[in-house]
Amino acid sequence: MNAADGIAAAQLDAASGAVIDALGFAEEMARLRRRIATWVGGCDPEMREALGWQFLSGAKYFRPLTVFACHRAVIPGPIPDTIMAGALVVELFHNVSLIIDDIVDHSDTRRGRATLHTRFGDLTALMVAGYIVAEGYALLGADLQASGLFSELLKRLGVAEVMQWRLRRQTLGVEDWRRIAGEDTGSMFEICACLGDRSLRLRKFGGLLGLLYHGCDDVGDVRGATALGGGGEQDLRDGILTLPAALAIRDPAVAALFGKPDPAPADLAAMAAAFAAKLPEAEGELDAIAAQAGVEARLFAVNPAPLLALVAQTRRLSAR
Repeated sequence: MNAADGIAAAQLDAASGAVIDALGFAEEMARLRRRIATWVGGCDPEMREALGWQFLSGAKYFRPLTVFACHRAVIPGPIPDTIMAGALVVELFHNVSLIIDDIVDHSDTRRGRATLHTRFGDLTALMVAGYIVAEGYALLGADLQASGLFSELLKRLGVAEVMQWRLRRQTLGVEDWRRIAGEDTGSMFEICACLGDRSLRLRKFGGLLGLLYHGCDDVGDVRGATALGGGGEQDLRDGILTLPAALAIRDPAVAALFGKPDPAPADLAAMAAAFAAKLPEAEGELDAIAAQAGVEARLFAVNPAPLLALVAQTRRLSAR
């Protein structure tokens, strides 16, 4: 089986598959996956194996789903080719961000498989990321509005990554977390909303959905990190400002541990416990963000049901 065939045969992430079916986007998602497979198959042979590895199996496709839902919320009927192209490029650019994140974080695995740089080396991973960006713009063709939105996205993602690392281990608050998360994840979902609803009226909804997604991911990671066995351990070591961290470091003793450049195992365990103690408060913050997103959906969508379903699906992520 070649890389493109593998993508076509790959299973969706189970939770995403359920919400895709519930929202009635199974056919559109199948079209998207076929387009990704066709695209990989037509790429330069030097890049094809690595691209197949990156795009094979386990993807959530939550960002393209957001594009489809935002379009359907304002315009009934089939998803047109321009919207499908935007959803495709969102998935491509999302994977660029994953490739770079994995290199920066020295992550060995993602989705239960070796990361791209682990499998093929840093040079190939970086060149593949650049190749994907160039291909993405080519796929957009003459859609100047989408090109402008993706340029905004790439700039904001770059700023967010630099800002997040510059501010690590600093004693900051929830508003600082909102600013960082709003650029890191919120920007991607803002662009998804704008690509789906070209009037841009759902931009704020998209930003709130991204903020909710980021916060639920933070909380879910802390649930795993309480025994130092989950995805949140690396954030603890790096002093990344997660939502539970922003709440916990109001305590000067926790803030002192958070600021250590090389925390000992006992420090990590103490921080994990302190962050876990703040999970109920963090969940309250997330409930408020979800409520705000719901207000935006009802204000600007002709049919807010798909957007409210996205909010509900996202809100459940913190329980993992």
